[in-house]
Amino acid sequence: QVQLVESGGGSVQAGGSLRLSCVASGLASSNYCFGWFRQGPGKEREGVAVVASDGRTLYADSVKGRFTISRGNAANWLYLQINILKPEDTALYYCAADPGSCSGANWAMTTASYKYWGQGTQVTVSS
Repeated sequence: QVQLVESGGGSVQAGGSLRLSCVASGLASSNYCFGWFRQGPGKEREGVAVVASDGRTLYADSVKGRFTISRGNAANWLYLQINILKPEDTALYYCAADPGSCSGANWAMTTASYKYWGQGTQVTVSS
């Protein structure tokens, strides 16, 4: 059974930075599509950043240039570096994983595409 556990959230002022982490256990191989999603107050869950097993990355337009997704040297770690935080970044951030390759941009940014989810870590940005 694959389990994902996020950490690193917190309360920061606008302009600050955070580094979110996600550790996965129970992976059958290193060939997974990993993503970070977020759900703000009163909003639907949305895709933020995705990384394929070959290192290709994809970002939502709203976070390009500020967020960086990466995988650790150990294949079961996933990170999201968040810089220049804005109040609109306030959300519960989730780590997600699905076996295989990331099948295109639309697929990769869709919540229904992912089989495994963590419980989320809260990011709150004050102005």
